[in-house]
Amino acid sequence: MTPSLFLKAADPKLSEFDIASGWDSPKCARQMLEAHWKTFITAQDFFYLASKGINTVRLPIGYWSLGPEFCQSTPFSPFGDVYQNSWSFIVQAINMAADSGISVLVDLHGAVGSQNGQPHSGISDKDVGLFDSETNMDKTIDVLTFLTEQLCNVTNVIGIQVLNEPQDDPGLVDFYKRAISEMRQVPGAESFPIYIHDAFNLEQFSDFVSQRPDFVVQDHHSYFVFTSQDEEKSASQHTNDIETSILRSLSSASEKERRNLIIGEWSCALTPCKFCKTQLDVYSSATAGWSFWAYKKEDCDNGWCFTCRPCCDSPGPNADLINNLRSFNAFAPNMTQNLDMKRSTTPFHHRLETIHYYRLRRLDTDSNMTAKEQSETKGLKINLRSCPCVKSWTCRI
Repeated sequence: MTPSLFLKAADPKLSEFDIASGWDSPKCARQMLEAHWKTFITAQDFFYLASKGINTVRLPIGYWSLGPEFCQSTPFSPFGDVYQNSWSFIVQAINMAADSGISVLVDLHGAVGSQNGQPHSGISDKDVGLFDSETNMDKTIDVLTFLTEQLCNVTNVIGIQVLNEPQDDPGLVDFYKRAISEMRQVPGAESFPIYIHDAFNLEQFSDFVSQRPDFVVQDHHSYFVFTSQDEEKSASQHTNDIETSILRSLSSASEKERRNLIIGEWSCALTPCKFCKTQLDVYSSATAGWSFWAYKKEDCDNGWCFTCRPCCDSPGPNADLINNLRSFNAFAPNMTQNLDMKRSTTPFHHRLETIHYYRLRRLDTDSNMTAKEQSETKGLKINLRSCPCVKSWTCRI
């Protein structure tokens, strides 16, 4: 997504690890990345998103992003100094989002050991090392616990996603159960929304979520450009699938799990406007919300970017998407101070008009209900229409 970051990365120039271990030295890698974090996403980006009706961003991070302490005894250990200030940039992004009236879903995109062996999990060796290592699972749960401690009471953080696109491993369900249990023990996180990706197994994890008494949300990703079967179909055939079989499967899963289902990633890539608009309509009606992948990248084209011209401001794959979003009302509370990353004391009425606000209001009025009754009655009743995924920041060097 950001080729300039890999100009001097170590071979094979695919992942975050290759960047951290390249650029001649950790000091140079750190300088380059910090310049990247400072410039690619700014406060103006969040105000732009709010002006388009966006109310939420999904913010993918890796475990290394929490700083040198979390790099210890991992492949990133020799390069921990690269991430001395990375957590402060995450805090800054959350605060910039709050200033513009936008909430944030924090997504653990890279787990210790890798949950899927893919470069977007931070590594280039293709090894899935999370589920067969107690040490890696322990370290990943430490990361999730830290995130919960820091963010569960921050007013514009509407949830934490445990893993992004994990391999459908036999140990995944047990890992989710353990991670959720540990996160729930954090004071203030008893009813905090926790998101899980379904490893592209919609039915299994809609069953899993439907049986949970607490606030767990299923994230399903919907793409039509990565397989040979995808390539064999025309855009009109994909559009028909979205309007028929995919709509039925999403609606069925959503109903089963009290509407606790989002489409956490989808795109308009390589497809015309009608296909893009059909996805928007179906995901908005059948689920509690969606995140478009991605907000922007270098050399935007072919419908992958939410903002970059010509996608948004002139005819292009995303034109219908933006036009539809313009009819949404952005909610921008008057926040006069930045958020406290330890514990926020902002009154509930300052929470964004998203699931976090409604969850607290409902729990307050239904305080005599059991957790299971609250979950069954409540569900995700608001359509988030949540927004572009902010994949990464970059600068052109």
